[in-house]
Amino acid sequence: MTAMRSWGFSKGHGTSNDFVLLKDRTNSTPLCAEDVRFLCDRHRGIGADGVIRAVKAEFLPEWHGDPSLWFMDYRNADGSIAQMCGNGLRVFARYLLDEDYVNEKDIQVATRAGTKSVRELNDGRFRADLGPLEVSEPRTAVRLAAAHYEAVHVDVGNPHAVVFLDSAAELDALDLTGLPQFDSDAYPEGANLEFVWAQEPRALRMRVHERGSGETLSCGTGVVASAAAQLGRLGESGRVDVTVPGGELSVDIDGSHAFLTGPAVIVATGTVYLPDLPRP
Repeated sequence: MTAMRSWGFSKGHGTSNDFVLLKDRTNSTPLCAEDVRFLCDRHRGIGADGVIRAVKAEFLPEWHGDPSLWFMDYRNADGSIAQMCGNGLRVFARYLLDEDYVNEKDIQVATRAGTKSVRELNDGRFRADLGPLEVSEPRTAVRLAAAHYEAVHVDVGNPHAVVFLDSAAELDALDLTGLPQFDSDAYPEGANLEFVWAQEPRALRMRVHERGSGETLSCGTGVVASAAAQLGRLGESGRVDVTVPGGELSVDIDGSHAFLTGPAVIVATGTVYLPDLPRP
């Protein structure tokens, strides 16, 4: 019989971008890629787009910031490590509040992309300060099936390639079940690929193929990247509203500084039993 390990978990989502959340305060139970793939499996595990492990930063030798913070150890569904996740950041803040790990509405979170600030608003949504971003030239290229697209490179602490389409019909017709091709020299660690239609100058619709997870119903940093690319086209700053298959998000950009606002919901808590899988 296969040995099992038990772990208390929570399940949450931000605009249907869903996560399994695990507490490991002292960094005593690191996750391997096989664990993450099991947890994210929608048939054999809990099912999610990614896993977030909550660790106190003081127990991470590689963290050189405030040791009192909670560190958001984010993994993509395929087990790969990611720098940060915009929707996951809001859900992580909701989790910390619900578990009484923090007790203030302004929350500082340690991530691989640095310290991020999240604030709970009076309407229950969360506003995350994602910090500086960079919209780069020259542009890059993306290929999907027989179509070739020009894409805008945006760095939101993780890499994005944003493609603008001409119509809602073109956006709806995309087949994102497979991985679109991109310039591996420009993105040696992979890329998040956003496909966007601007229904109005400051109102976008977006679909995304996330690095390590495939098409998801939402991607917070992808929403920010898309808004930044659109404002770059307009030569403006300010607010952009973005509709994704999982809901509505808003982005405020002041110069190169970005804020993402949207919901964060915890839907379940329980105990998961992880099989003692072979480890590398």
